[in-house]
Amino acid sequence: MPPRQQQVTSIDSYSYLLFLPNRLHPDGSRSETQQPLLPTILCLHGSGERGSNLNDVKNHGVAKVVEQQPDFPFIVISPQCPRREHWSVEQLSILLDEVIAAYPVDPDRVYLTGLSMGGYGTWDLAAAQPQRFAAIAPICGGGNPKAARELKNLPVWAFHGAKDNVVLLSESEIMVSALKAYDGNVKFTIYPEADHDSWTQTYNNPELYEWFLQHQRQPIMD
Repeated sequence: MPPRQQQVTSIDSYSYLLFLPNRLHPDGSRSETQQPLLPTILCLHGSGERGSNLNDVKNHGVAKVVEQQPDFPFIVISPQCPRREHWSVEQLSILLDEVIAAYPVDPDRVYLTGLSMGGYGTWDLAAAQPQRFAAIAPICGGGNPKAARELKNLPVWAFHGAKDNVVLLSESEIMVSALKAYDGNVKFTIYPEADHDSWTQTYNNPELYEWFLQHQRQPIMD
């Protein structure tokens, strides 16, 4: 059986795993005029999956979920950040442009999520380019509360473990409070007994993906 996720090498951005739902034509490309446009998740891993072996990205996150769920209804993009680097807004933007141009991505249903270092990357990318996304789900990350104004019209569902001693719960609390101050569309789930791994139960919960699909990209208003 062929691998469920393709390994794609990008010259200008990050290399990434690409999951295409079974219902797509085998090559998944835009060349097939009958291809439906599909909802798409961009998932950013944590610091432990940095490197040059794309199989490491399957250790956690949505890339792990789709290995067990070949009928997963989203296109999933799982880039890999090089060792000793952090997520770059510029490179992620280039990557997203490449994938949207090459595959049947619905540009109005692009969802962003990430865990730990990827949670920080989620907050940063969404604040820099809120017009790209329909909704975001940062997990055990943090961001710049001064950027909350840029996110006030973007649906956000944040997650954190109450006993996290790697990224403190306050990191998410600060962002959620800043969004609420702007009357932002924000949900916040705190797992009372979870430590740093608040992502496994989040990504295993079908409610997250149902919530994503409730949202489409909206015009950005001041």
